[in-house]
This record gives sequence, C-alpha cells and structure tokens, in this order.
Amino acid sequence: MTHPTADDVTTQPSEGWHCLHLFYRWDRAALRQLSGAELAAGSREFCQILDPAGPHAPLRLQTGITTGHKADWGIVALDPDPLKLDAIKNRLARSPLGHCLQAVYSYVSLTEVSEYVPTVEQYAERLVAEGETAGSPAYNAKVKAYESREGMMRQQRLQPDLPPWTNVCFYPMNKWRVPGANWYTLPFAERAKLMAEHGRSGMAFGGKVTQLITVGIGLDDWEWGVTLWARNPEFLKHIVYKMRFDEASAKYAEFGPFYTLYLAPPEKIWEHGCGGER
Repeated sequence: MTHPTADDVTTQPSEGWHCLHLFYRWDRAALRQLSGAELAAGSREFCQILDPAGPHAPLRLQTGITTGHKADWGIVALDPDPLKLDAIKNRLARSPLGHCLQAVYSYVSLTEVSEYVPTVEQYAERLVAEGETAGSPAYNAKVKAYESREGMMRQQRLQPDLPPWTNVCFYPMNKWRVPGANWYTLPFAERAKLMAEHGRSGMAFGGKVTQLITVGIGLDDWEWGVTLWARNPEFLKHIVYKMRFDEASAKYAEFGPFYTLYLAPPEKIWEHGCGGER
C-alpha cells in the first residue's frame, strides 16, 4: 500500500477559504458541579480560545449569543486551513469546560464565486438581452461600473471580511430534485436568469443586509449555507420573506434549520449564559 506524498496532498483550496459554523448548548447541571475556582479558570480559557485576536485564531472569527432552545451560542469561522478551524472545537472539548458543552449543530463548507456571477462579457450580453443598446452611453456606463467592482466582488466572496452588524442568521439549503421542480435539469441559461432575479431582490437591501453564501456540496449534508448580517433584526425577516417569492426559492429551494446569532465577545457569552452559575 502506497501513501500520498506531501506534494500530492493539500487541505487548502486553490481559491477561497474553508468555513465552519458551530453551535453549542451549556450543560448547566455540569456547570453547577464546578467550584468557583474551576468556573473562573474555565471561563478564562473559554474566552482565550474564542478570542479573534488570539495566537491560534483563524483569519475570521465571530462569536454570538443564540436565542431559543436550539443552542446557547455559536461561532462563524473562516481560514484557508480546515484543521485550524477544527482546532477551535478540539480546544473547547479539551478545556476545563469541555464536559459542560454540548455541540448541537455544525456546518462545514467552502467559500466560492457562484457560477451565476457573470463575467464582464456575460454582464454586457445580459444588458443587451434586457433591452440596452450595445455601445450606447447608458450601456457603456453600466458595463464600466460593473467592470470596476467585479474584482472586489469576487474577492469578497472568496476571502470575505465579516461585517460587525450584530444581527446574524444562518441556515442551510438545497435545490429541489423532484419531478416538475428539478433545478439540476434546467438549462444553465434558465438557472442563471432565475438567480439574476433572486439577486435583484437581495440588492434592494443594500446597506441593510450583507450575505455570505458558502458551498457544502461534497462536504456536508446541505448544498449551501447562507449567513446573513443585518443592521436591524427586522431586516432579516424582510429579506428572507421577500426573496422566498422569487421563483428560484419558491419553486426550487428547500431550507434547513435557522439559527439566530447576536454578535457578542466570548466574555459576554459567558456572562449571559453562565454568569449566575455557581
């Protein structure tokens, strides 16, 4: 039996980053068994592990409080190295509070530039198909504007900066493969048209909501993960409601569980969930 050499193996994608969503619940019965000194030491290490500026932190790390019964808190983390992301889970498990934590959900994915994001040439062709006259001042201005932002747009999808907006929700989703609504039997042009409509609905929330779409195909149970950051929690309701009327969602999308996060540093997560524990 032969083993691959170092030149044959890499865990880092050729472009983009790994992404990990983790959600936990406190085992309060276990917490109550700890002494005051054990709680103090455990909380310090908990905060060190989840410090986004810590020596072992991935390139992107956000933490937040989760309301409802599904979880108590969660993280969103991104890095080129998947093992650096998984190390967060392992360090938490090995910490003094490890036996007081119950992992309730995770989603493993990669950042990507969707195949439906047009190149400059494809965007120009779309303008003509929508009624613009090639070479007209309006056409030229739109093509130039798209060209100026295309590179930054693709970079943000592959190596995103996470916004500081406090209100966050995450959910996984699939595209249907059922008779009469099989996304994967549609011609590419039809799928691209439906996704362009879907994108226009989202653009109406510019400055209010930012999204990150990551792909879990081949990595996790759901095909895509959607993470939304909003300036106000009601914007989360509005954007998800509005976009569900788009045909790409209404006819072809299946949604998984929703997890809501309110961004908070680990110190606040600890105080909110365990500040009263003895």
